[in-house]
Amino acid sequence: MLRIDRATYDAIVAHAREDHPDEACGVVAGPEGSDRPERFIPMLNAARSPTFYEFDSADLLRLYRDMDDRDEEPVVIYHSHTATEAFPSRTDVSYASEPNAHYVLVSTRHHGRETGLADDEVEFRSFRIVDGEVSEEDVEVVESYLFGHSPTTVVYD
Repeated sequence: MLRIDRATYDAIVAHAREDHPDEACGVVAGPEGSDRPERFIPMLNAARSPTFYEFDSADLLRLYRDMDDRDEEPVVIYHSHTATEAFPSRTDVSYASEPNAHYVLVSTRHHGRETGLADDEVEFRSFRIVDGEVSEEDVEVVESYLFGHSPTTVVYD
């Protein structure tokens, strides 16, 4: 199961809508071994395409070096689909190289640039992709990771 805080969930959805009609992509890093997405890192879709996303190789190298320096790992790797459901394509599966990551997909096919995220219906799904095998998992959106503290904030880099 993916447990994600409301602020990060909203930030991923907002990024998907902002980049529509192109696919959006990014990473949410967290402490190594924690399975807790904490640091939201929107990335540029170097392909600038409505049907494909690609991380810029130099940006990705910088990101992995930064995560290594912070003892972090990619907990969530996300992107959007602009014309299809939020389900990994064959290309998405072939590029999935982080067996511990949650692969989140957001579909903007019906929502486009709509705003007003509170209680807004959106297709937001999470998957594990290991050795080409795709399995969907539940998503739990929490107000905060800290009991009694709400709302949480997103750390942007």
